[in-house]
Amino acid sequence: MVELLEIPIPEKHLSIYDPACGTGGMLSVAKEHLLDRANTEAEKERVEEYVTVHGQELSPTNYAICQSDLLIKSDKQATVFLGNSLIPHELQSKEPGDQLPETKYRFDFMLSNPPFGVTWGGKDGYEKEARKLEKTRYRAGMPRADNGALLFLQTMLAKMKEPKDGVSRIAIVFNGSPLSNGDCGQGESEIRRWILENDWLDGIVMLPDQLFYNTGIFTYIWLLRNNKPASHRGRVLIIDARKQFEKEPKSFGQKRNRMTDLHRQWIEGRYRNSWNSGFEDEYVKFFRKEDFAYHKVSVVFWQTDEHDQPAIVTERYEKSFTTANLVREQKFHDSDLTFHVRVKTEDGEKTVELLLKATDNAAKSLKAALGDQSEILSVEWTHRYYVQDDEYIPQGEDIEAFLKREIGKPIIRWEDSPQLGYEILPNKYFYRYQPPRPAKDLLAEFWKQEKEAEKMLGGLANS
Repeated sequence: MVELLEIPIPEKHLSIYDPACGTGGMLSVAKEHLLDRANTEAEKERVEEYVTVHGQELSPTNYAICQSDLLIKSDKQATVFLGNSLIPHELQSKEPGDQLPETKYRFDFMLSNPPFGVTWGGKDGYEKEARKLEKTRYRAGMPRADNGALLFLQTMLAKMKEPKDGVSRIAIVFNGSPLSNGDCGQGESEIRRWILENDWLDGIVMLPDQLFYNTGIFTYIWLLRNNKPASHRGRVLIIDARKQFEKEPKSFGQKRNRMTDLHRQWIEGRYRNSWNSGFEDEYVKFFRKEDFAYHKVSVVFWQTDEHDQPAIVTERYEKSFTTANLVREQKFHDSDLTFHVRVKTEDGEKTVELLLKATDNAAKSLKAALGDQSEILSVEWTHRYYVQDDEYIPQGEDIEAFLKREIGKPIIRWEDSPQLGYEILPNKYFYRYQPPRPAKDLLAEFWKQEKEAEKMLGGLANS
């Protein structure tokens, strides 16, 4: 992540920030990387003098380790606070909040590996405090209560400099959920829309699985910047680096894979060469921000019967037989509806037919058919077999042509959502078909294992 941020040897003050710094590993690596790259004593002195690192950590234990590490290294240019970087810092709050607020602090480079799946809402979270920033830092949207990953990214985006004041770049590690969680119009989709329509997302690197001690899932590095070079604008680079690993000699929890210098160099090379030359291959692809956008279209179509003719069905009416429900049925079907209502009267049971047209007054029709005293026992109704569904249509497609092609039924009506949805699906973009193993090979493997099992059981019986 530090290498992909391309942090330069500074000529003036340069700030690095991590909103979930843990024991300070990323901040330390960033500065050590610059010192390693410094070719002269003068350059090393500039790194020591000009580079300041800033972080915040929620865990008191991790915070203490981070501060101890900084003391051992005698890093006087480091500022780390204990507290929750996702909420405002207020004296009356039950816990310390963000002590590096964007109203006072902006940073040149930011990198973070925030906790996956952190719960920020509900009784176990800090939703009330976080929502105090809903109209400022989190104005693009709030993610679901059980996954605050995108709150960390919004916190970092809020601390970018204005483009006129200089470059700000971000690298952050996520699991897969921020890529596609949330439907059109929901918090996650709206946050992605905000990021992509502002053209901040520069690239995504797909990492191997089993790289972390406590989880074996695939992870992704997001790379963002406040002011893209002209050659980057309107485009996003995605790199498939899932094969760039070797096995750990010994597993550490769920960490069974590791990335060596060669693997990191492979990623760096693809990232730089692709942007410099427009290079693409099976592992590197460019996308326009529009490629991630889609229309969510609510469509009502007329289902067909076994003869492929528009279907009309008669079935039991399971909803409450009320005026409000009848009005809703009129609006949805916009056609004649026939109800056969079984009622109980003083003279016994009888069936009353109610023919309800789309333009009829439902309340008057219901009263005229049943009166006030009838006890409804059951209702059966006959109607056109309309189906309502949502279709997700890539931006740029002709919606009517798509519906006609994909549904193949008479379209009654459709309505597009008021805004575009956005999702990023790297696994889909880099899908490679793998033919299944031939049946004869599977059978041979099965019989081989069967014989081995018999041999083992035989040994147990004789022991």
